[in-house]
Amino acid sequence: MQNFEQFLLDNLPQSQSIHPTYEAALQNMLKAGGKRFRPALLLDVVKAYNPLLIESAYYAAYAIELLHTYSLIHDDLPAMDDSPLRRGNPTLHIVFDEVTAILVGDALNTYAFEVLAQAPFSDEVKVKLVYELAHNGGLNGMVLGQAIDCYFENKPLAIEDIKTLHTNKTAKLIAASLKMGAIIVGRDDVAQQLYDFGIRLGLLFQIQDDILDVTQSDEEAGKLTNNDEDKNSFVTILGLERAFQEADELADSLLLQIQTFDKSLSQELSPLLSKYITRHKGK
Repeated sequence: MQNFEQFLLDNLPQSQSIHPTYEAALQNMLKAGGKRFRPALLLDVVKAYNPLLIESAYYAAYAIELLHTYSLIHDDLPAMDDSPLRRGNPTLHIVFDEVTAILVGDALNTYAFEVLAQAPFSDEVKVKLVYELAHNGGLNGMVLGQAIDCYFENKPLAIEDIKTLHTNKTAKLIAASLKMGAIIVGRDDVAQQLYDFGIRLGLLFQIQDDILDVTQSDEEAGKLTNNDEDKNSFVTILGLERAFQEADELADSLLLQIQTFDKSLSQELSPLLSKYITRHKGK
C-alpha cells in the first residue's frame, strides 16, 4: 500500500483559486491518512489475478477513497453526527467551517469520478467502474443508508431493518471495492461472489465499529466514541454481549469462506482480512 499512498499524495486535489483555504481544506482529510481498507481490497483482488495492472488500478482505488472520504466529512457535520474528531484529527468543519466542509465533501465526491475517468482502462471497463461506484455510493447505496440512519435517530428499528440500513450505509461500498477489482482484471466470473462476500464483510465492519464505539476511547478510535446512543447501532439495539456474538459468528463464517476462494485470491486477501475480521476481539 506504500506505492498507493504515494500515488494518492501525488494526485491530491488542487485548485487555482483566490480562496485562501479551499485547497488546504480539500487535502486535509486525505493527508490525515486512514485505514485505506477499501482501496486495499480492490488492489488485493487485482494483484491476485493480474499484478501488471496494479499501477493502473490505483486510479480506481483512489476514486473509492475519495468517495469514502467525502462521506466521512459529511457524516461528521453538525446536522448529522456532529463529531469533532476524525482520523485522530479535528474534523473539517472544526478546522475550517461548516460551509467549507460541505463544499469540500461535494468536491471530493465529484473528483472521484474525474480520477476514475482518467484511469488507463478501456471505455467499457471505465463505464462499469463508474456504475459500481455511483450505484453503491449514491442514492441506492451509501446515501440511502445515511438518510435512513438520520431519519430514524431516536426511533428504534427491528434488527433486520438495521441490517438493511448498514448494508446500504457501510457494506455496499466495501462490496463495490472487491467487485471493481474483479472488473479491472476481467474476472466477471467471480465479481458477484466477491460482491456478496463484501456485503457480509461490510456488515461485520459495522458491527465492529459499533462495538469499538463503546469499548474504545476517542484517542484509541481516532474519532468521537460513545456517540451512538440515539442511533440504530447493533450495540444499542442488541446490547454489547449479543453484538459480540453476532460479530463472532459472522467473522467465523467469513474466515471459512475465504478458504473457498481460489488459491491466488485467498493468499492475497487473507493477510488484510484476517486482521480486520477479528479486530473487535482486539487482535
